[in-house]
Amino acid sequence: MNKNLKIYDTASKEKKSFTSLQPKEVKMYCCGPTVYDYLHIGNFRGAVFFNFVRNWLEFLNYKVNYIYNFTDIDDKILNRALSEKISPQELAEKYILEFKKDYNSLKLKAHTANPRATETLPEIIQLIEKLIKAKKAYEINGNVFYSVSAFKHYGQLSNRKIEDLLSGVRIEVDKQKKSPMDFALWKKAKSGEKWHFESPWGKGRPGWHIECTAMIHKFLGEEIDIHCGGSDLIFPHHENELAQSTGATNKKYVQFWMHNNMIVTEGDKMSKSLDNMITMREFLSQYPGELFKFLILSTHYRSPLQFSKKTLRQALVSLSKIYSSLKKAQQFIKKNGQTYFEKEFSQAEKDIQQAFNDDFATPKAFSIFFELLNNLQKLTEDKKTSSFKKADYARKYIAFFKKYGEALSLFQEEPISFLKNLEDKLLEQKQLSRINIEKKVKERTLARKNKDFKKADLLRKDLEGIGIELRDTAQGSEWEIKK
Repeated sequence: MNKNLKIYDTASKEKKSFTSLQPKEVKMYCCGPTVYDYLHIGNFRGAVFFNFVRNWLEFLNYKVNYIYNFTDIDDKILNRALSEKISPQELAEKYILEFKKDYNSLKLKAHTANPRATETLPEIIQLIEKLIKAKKAYEINGNVFYSVSAFKHYGQLSNRKIEDLLSGVRIEVDKQKKSPMDFALWKKAKSGEKWHFESPWGKGRPGWHIECTAMIHKFLGEEIDIHCGGSDLIFPHHENELAQSTGATNKKYVQFWMHNNMIVTEGDKMSKSLDNMITMREFLSQYPGELFKFLILSTHYRSPLQFSKKTLRQALVSLSKIYSSLKKAQQFIKKNGQTYFEKEFSQAEKDIQQAFNDDFATPKAFSIFFELLNNLQKLTEDKKTSSFKKADYARKYIAFFKKYGEALSLFQEEPISFLKNLEDKLLEQKQLSRINIEKKVKERTLARKNKDFKKADLLRKDLEGIGIELRDTAQGSEWEIKK
């Protein structure tokens, strides 16, 4: 097995050979959602991709401790709770459960742990105290700020200079800060604010950045192998995390920083401010989760992913082809046969492992899947090829898709039922009745049998008019929805 895994590291701006801090063990942390609403599909790009990263590391025989947090202390949570007239704790719990419903609907593997900021307050306070003692932070009137000037490597992760940030980035003015670049570790509760927590500096709430650092230290330690999240978190969130942890420990915080790019619609990043978001719940009401995972993984994680009717249709057609091919392969494996295709599938295994090990090059891996699919198509249509050879290829084909699809959390569904469920969703969207379609198909079959070709042609045109394609075979007419 090829274990020469290379990962692109955001900090060094290059692909590097992966080695873990401890042999055969990987400590991996991913920034999870701020839980104040249903999560949109952009939030789930990272959830899907980094699930694959963890699965592939396990395929390479690493034991992975994968932490995915929930940010349940945030001004957005407070404001939403006030509008819904419930407590912030109730609001956060509500949307954590909603996230888990969507996550489970995608059939992704459970994380090792899902810590919350509210459960990590003692560690947050201890870390802030440590930073104050190290003269990396200071307290003013119940607020605690990190002193950016005290960390000489600030800006290294995002490739920015402090002087450029001061002159070129708009920063909210706070007269209590020693420098406009300093960021909050602890925020004093405002007058009349009921949601707050006790601390040595008075009542208040932790800053967002310190929450993740504290959770990492608590669950994984002061040094970890992989820290991942969306590219929009590089600055300031991950830059500030790096400053906090290194300032407190003088240890290398993260070995590999991994960042997935954004989902874009019509050239714009998906966001609430642009009002172009689709929640995962909305998506799953129309399409299977398998389609979303396929769409996400068909584009390399560091490239922007275009989400549109066109790209969705392309993914739908491609995924349908794969499941149709698996269904076809099942029809051949009933026959016994000798082994004929060891060399072909052995090479395919090497190629797909090489793709996954090259910074998780999923598009290259997908091209290997489709090359095998085309070979299956040619083989099954070749009348000169024996049924034994077809059966052997079909068995290896199904096993290959199961084995490498498992790492992607794809291609594990039973083909016949998956295709029918997909068809039912598409029929529902088009407001079509399966019973009426099959009735017309039977009428057409009878018309052709009675040589009433005029009626048969009219029925075909009727079906095509509502988006139904017909294919006449020796066994009768088959139909499918135009995708």
